[in-house]
Amino acid sequence: MGELKLMKGNEAVAEAAIRAGCDGYFGYPITPQSEVIEYLMAEKPYERTGMVVLQAESEVASINMLYGGAGTGKRVMTSSSSPGVSLMTEGISYMAGAELPCLLLNVVRSGPGLGTIQPGQCDYYQAVKGGGHGDYRLFVLAPASVQEMSDFVKIGFEMSFKYRTPAMLLSDGVIGQMMEKVELFDPIPRRTEEQIIKECPWATTGKTANRERNIITSLNLDPAKQEQHVEKLARKYESMKQDVMFENIMTDDAEYLFVAYGSSARICQKAVDLARAEGIKVGLHRPITLYPFPEAELAKFASQVKGMLAVEMSLGQLVDDVRLAVNGKTKVEHYGRVGGMIQSPTQVVEALKKQIIGG
Repeated sequence: MGELKLMKGNEAVAEAAIRAGCDGYFGYPITPQSEVIEYLMAEKPYERTGMVVLQAESEVASINMLYGGAGTGKRVMTSSSSPGVSLMTEGISYMAGAELPCLLLNVVRSGPGLGTIQPGQCDYYQAVKGGGHGDYRLFVLAPASVQEMSDFVKIGFEMSFKYRTPAMLLSDGVIGQMMEKVELFDPIPRRTEEQIIKECPWATTGKTANRERNIITSLNLDPAKQEQHVEKLARKYESMKQDVMFENIMTDDAEYLFVAYGSSARICQKAVDLARAEGIKVGLHRPITLYPFPEAELAKFASQVKGMLAVEMSLGQLVDDVRLAVNGKTKVEHYGRVGGMIQSPTQVVEALKKQIIGG
């Protein structure tokens, strides 16, 4: 068993970054994720592993620092919350276009605009549909516990380098701020320059007698070549489906299905217990990767259940992907709270009765 600690979700991400062999963190404080950079500054990871931690002058600066670090093959990451990630979207699109790996954490708060500092899940579209300009995707993981906030850092780095694209942990203010017991994974040594040169032949590691220089850019003024590049990216994004992740809870005999991710999935897990105590056979499908989305798994349930309720802290975003997956083969409705309000398990059960069973 690894080292056990009681930690906030944001702290767990920060500690996991150090242990995952991260080379550099560049970020800017914003509620409700400021504990990430606070923990890193207090922990002084440079003395532990040589990891660099820098507070940039803005979110725009931090994402461009990631661009530079990732271009040399380094493991780099940043974290922010909704308005901060909005400022980063141009840089994220540039990195996707240049096929650069990095790890992004969004601890979502409710919007639009500055909104509140309370939790939300209203950044789903931004995360899974690209978010910025152009045809691109991120590899998106949705943690539902403090343990997963830690574990998904390592997975996020693995996927970002496997597919040479930015990976995102889409969390929220509930998971970021709550405290739970975490089993920390054993530290992974930072890679040497020799390892980076061998593992990342695309990186700008310099020209030598036996190594050609690399030029990294997202600019291509030849439309025919740009079309080929975008089509190549599309094939890569399609190949991500081999790493789709999800969790099914009490679905074997389910007649109805909740579909939820992150903190909403935890609420729905209790709602399953409440509903089954009333004799309602309901299960929970939790997408863990929001992109790639587990559409094939959801499609299997379309012929089994009488209806699905997408539960999220938004006006309805996840529900669109649920409807696309089932393709009209079963009823799909949405229940959500916004403005920083959090649905209760009882409210979720009542919504199921009203919108699916009695609707």
